[in-house]
Amino acid sequence: MEGTEKENRTIARAIVTGGTGAIGLALIGELILQGVEVLALCRPGSARNSRIPAHPLVTVMGCTLEAMASLENDTGKTYDVLYHLAWDGTTGADREDLKKQAKNIDYALDAVELGARFGCRLFIGAGSQAEYGRVEGLLRPDTPAFPETGYGMGKLCAGLMTRSRAHQLEMEHIWVRVLSVYGPGDTEGSMVMSTIRKLKEGQTPAFTKGEQLWDYLYSRDAARAFYQMGTKGVDGRTYVLGSGRARPLRDYIEELRDVAAPEGRLDIGRIPYGEKQVMHLCADVSGLEQDTGWHASTSFGEGIREILETL
Repeated sequence: MEGTEKENRTIARAIVTGGTGAIGLALIGELILQGVEVLALCRPGSARNSRIPAHPLVTVMGCTLEAMASLENDTGKTYDVLYHLAWDGTTGADREDLKKQAKNIDYALDAVELGARFGCRLFIGAGSQAEYGRVEGLLRPDTPAFPETGYGMGKLCAGLMTRSRAHQLEMEHIWVRVLSVYGPGDTEGSMVMSTIRKLKEGQTPAFTKGEQLWDYLYSRDAARAFYQMGTKGVDGRTYVLGSGRARPLRDYIEELRDVAAPEGRLDIGRIPYGEKQVMHLCADVSGLEQDTGWHASTSFGEGIREILETL
């Protein structure tokens, strides 16, 4: 099954976990645009659930990560693909909580099995550039992976194990190593969202020297990639998802300021680099483009303007 070329898949119904983040919200929007019926599995009672669009094609079902193992399909419907974006412990000290990250591997395996119970023929999981560790040059699917954080280790293991489990269940599998995605619904602590907030409040945000070469991708472009992987992606493959273009982080910061608050001030260089600072992030998207026809189309400035319209 692995690596076999197939005709384009038809997606009539999709399951999405982690649908309240930047990628998840954009993916649900893309699926609606494509006429796909969506079952969004969300943590019950979360205030973030209100972000999910109220639409006839969207059903929100309460389901924690822990509950996926026992969730049965009582919808009376069969689904085609499960997009697993949910992950616990993505920020701060939680990224080094090894036991928490290990639980995420179990949850990812539970998500595969949930997809099988709901009739899904394809599992698509969201990995991370953190799987690679520190690398100079383009990040490719076959670039050696030496993660340095518990988060990266968990993602790497989840990608490998979910592939094996999916194939045991005769499901197709695609793993997506996501670089820096920004957009509406992003966490408040991200560079983009925190800088916008501080500039709007008249503060002077502080940064490192910003010499890191970074690859930012707007969430709507990421969502199109996930959708097109669902219809055209090749079973068993890992794709690296970014814009495919790297710029110094300082350039992004200054462009963000110019768009969001042209009179705002920046304190670039005040914060020292961390011990494990990643200095180069750029995705090799050639395989993704070849298999699916996808390409990034939104400039960084355009993406910032769209975020501002939502605030």
